[in-house]
Amino acid sequence: MENVLGLRCLHCGKEYPAKAGIFTCEVCGQKAGILDVEYDYGKIKRSTSRESLARVKDPSIFRYLPFLPIRPETPRPHLRVGGSPLYRPPGLGRALGLGKLYVKDDGQNPTASLKDRASVIAVIKAVEEKATTVACSSTGNAASSLAGSAAAMGIPSYIFVPARAPQGKIAQLLVFGAHVISVQGNYEDTFRLSSQAIERWGWYNRNAAVNPYLVEGKKTVALEIAEQLNWQVPDWVVLSVGDGCTIAGVWKGFRDLYNVGWIDRLPKLAGIQSTGCSPLADAFLENRPWQPAEENTLADSIAVGVPRNPDKALRAVRESGGTMAAVSDGEILAAMRLLGATAGVFGEPAGVTGVAGLKRLSAAGVIKEEDTVVAIVTGNGLKDVKNAIAAVGEPLKVEPSLEALIPKLAKEGWR
Repeated sequence: MENVLGLRCLHCGKEYPAKAGIFTCEVCGQKAGILDVEYDYGKIKRSTSRESLARVKDPSIFRYLPFLPIRPETPRPHLRVGGSPLYRPPGLGRALGLGKLYVKDDGQNPTASLKDRASVIAVIKAVEEKATTVACSSTGNAASSLAGSAAAMGIPSYIFVPARAPQGKIAQLLVFGAHVISVQGNYEDTFRLSSQAIERWGWYNRNAAVNPYLVEGKKTVALEIAEQLNWQVPDWVVLSVGDGCTIAGVWKGFRDLYNVGWIDRLPKLAGIQSTGCSPLADAFLENRPWQPAEENTLADSIAVGVPRNPDKALRAVRESGGTMAAVSDGEILAAMRLLGATAGVFGEPAGVTGVAGLKRLSAAGVIKEEDTVVAIVTGNGLKDVKNAIAAVGEPLKVEPSLEALIPKLAKEGWR
């Protein structure tokens, strides 16, 4: 916390000290008064450098400790969060007509999603604020990540999920020992009930759209991308968007690096939603205020009809000079197949929505063949096997004999 100056409201600019219990602006209220963590970039520049970072052996997000709002001495979960691989799959690049395409596979985090980056910060802040219980609402990934980090830290967790949450994610929650409440309603209902319960029992609030510190965990994916590319900034970073916290975090990470002089330019951001739930993409493309949307998509992790961080998300895309797009569930399933078959990366529907949007933007000429592009896969496909099977179909079934196998293979054109 030594490099943190305080908190500032994105709406009215009012400043607050970085003290326990201060999450949103008292003037603007919870919905509009999202706070942002402010850093002393001069102090960071004096205390660390790219060269000193290269000597840090820790591969996790804590290698970037000067850019994080936590105390160095605070206990941390033993889980390795961050350090996910950045691939350059030639087959996927050829399929999309892109010569310099990278895939950041954040499904390799401990609970198999990018949300681990935020949740590990949440449990550390909970310890710093002497909270004994943590809680959140989630469509799935934030829930499982919080449950996992809380279990590793030895803190009880209460998790609120909408009824549609996939069984794979529910299984994770229960295995991690969380108290799971399945709310028979949509994400907005789930968020509202979790907020009421958090206030009633005084639990530490991990909801990313309320807690300003969680974006700081998510931004580490941008710090890793820059370091893995030897501080050469890509032209585009493409990723899925739900409530807007992740894309806001990516932008914050690159801005942090720019402010300390570690990179000399900023990338454009492309935020991708599903046409079944695209309040932010529609608002951006139609240049109007966002409006609530139905939650009608198989990409459950980004099915957020009432996004809680719309201002941060839209501001990030606009400031970057980037764009947004909405793709159909069919395009998302096709992206699951394409990513797996050409890159060997298994992403869940929400995790590959960015790749589906990248295909659309590349075909339209918005993203050009010569551009350097990073597509972030935000979650692993094992979280939603039902939709993975829907994407690729059933296996070939055959009796246990070569005589039965030969005609089956011939019929499929496999041999």
